[in-house]
Amino acid sequence: MNIKQFNGAYLIADDRLLFRISANEDVEYRFWLTRRVVLFILAATNHLISNQLKESHSLDAIKALIDFEQEAAKVGQTDSNGKLSQNLPPPANQFPIGFDPVLVTDVKCILQKDGLNDILILELVLPAGGNLSLSLAGTTLHAMCALLKQLSEVANWGALQLSSDAQAADAELEKPKKNSENPQLH
Repeated sequence: MNIKQFNGAYLIADDRLLFRISANEDVEYRFWLTRRVVLFILAATNHLISNQLKESHSLDAIKALIDFEQEAAKVGQTDSNGKLSQNLPPPANQFPIGFDPVLVTDVKCILQKDGLNDILILELVLPAGGNLSLSLAGTTLHAMCALLKQLSEVANWGALQLSSDAQAADAELEKPKKNSENPQLH
């Protein structure tokens, strides 16, 4: 699937995000994202990207690089106030998982190398055992994170700290590793 656009809206009555992924071929996927899922995606992507960059950058440089990438991803997607546009485009004609949004019950994040590029595999766990995997890199990854970050701020959801398991995984990543290993968070 080639992702064309991410869209989202915070629905205060449900305390959830309606998250839409538009793809080429007039295809759209619709999801309900909870606070736990959104904050985990933000924390996990930041954690995995930071760990990847630790090999060649200082902590201050890592934060600056991530902030720069997210700001660059917003170019052309913001309104006159500098906020990401929340105007939803017209719906597509094809809905592979149905017209109604599907609740994402869990998320798995894996960072892989593809040549010189880092690709985040975001696996959305759906009810009844279904999964949808997204391969995100570069601007697409940072655009998704920028949108989720803004929507979580609108929702006033705060921030999620990674669990002690993830911190232990972080310590494990600090050790020398084989090239075939891929950092993974769940």
